[in-house]
Amino acid sequence: MWDPKKYLDFADHRARPFFELISRIDAEKPRRVVDLGCGPGNLTGVLAERWPDAQLDALDSSPEMVQEAQERGINARVLDVHDWAPDPETDVVVSNAVLQWVPDHLSLLAEWLPALRSGAWFAMQVPGNFDAPSHREIRALATEARWQAQLAEIALRSADAVSTPADYATALATDDTIVDVWETTYLQRLSGPDPVLEWVTGTALRPIRAALDDEDWREFRTELAARLRMAYPARSDGTTWFPFRRIFAVAHKSSS
Repeated sequence: MWDPKKYLDFADHRARPFFELISRIDAEKPRRVVDLGCGPGNLTGVLAERWPDAQLDALDSSPEMVQEAQERGINARVLDVHDWAPDPETDVVVSNAVLQWVPDHLSLLAEWLPALRSGAWFAMQVPGNFDAPSHREIRALATEARWQAQLAEIALRSADAVSTPADYATALATDDTIVDVWETTYLQRLSGPDPVLEWVTGTALRPIRAALDDEDWREFRTELAARLRMAYPARSDGTTWFPFRRIFAVAHKSSS
């Protein structure tokens, strides 16, 4: 279960890749803009402001996220990405920090791009930090004897949750498509007690939270917090540097 409010604790840091992604989309008057994985809808409104005359289609697989988006005035609906396909009116598709949750997303890209109309844009961004200490410590703790029985069925994402930039370029580069792929590592300056723990609580720890009762969840967080403080020590001013890699891809289908 997603917790939209926890996810939005670091809204500024989570939003920055979105703005860098959509800045590479040069669509002028799209008919339909799809936010594929709209989350709580805090960024969907940016798409509506940029293309006010377009029909905006906001989708997410999480009912909790869709409800939050609807409360923001976004006409969002629940839909799994596997059940989505572009229609002839789709001119812009944005998928921001979504496809890392979908193990077969390279296959979906290979289906979606040929189905997009001429002149359409597809823009995606995924986190590329699954081999960072934050995620390695989660996997290491979850596989210890204390937690194995409760978490044995949890599929924690590893480095192969996302592909390489070259893989995304290959998947998106049809004969009539121009592809721009790049990666960025943000050195995020977080504040507050155990900020890296709070960050991953809104994302990577979600499956673990769902599997544990309240008491075990508190204990797991306490154990993980100590590990993360070692991996990401606080500075003298109380802030913490948190490197975060992101992978971006923008594909534009030729109008001819």
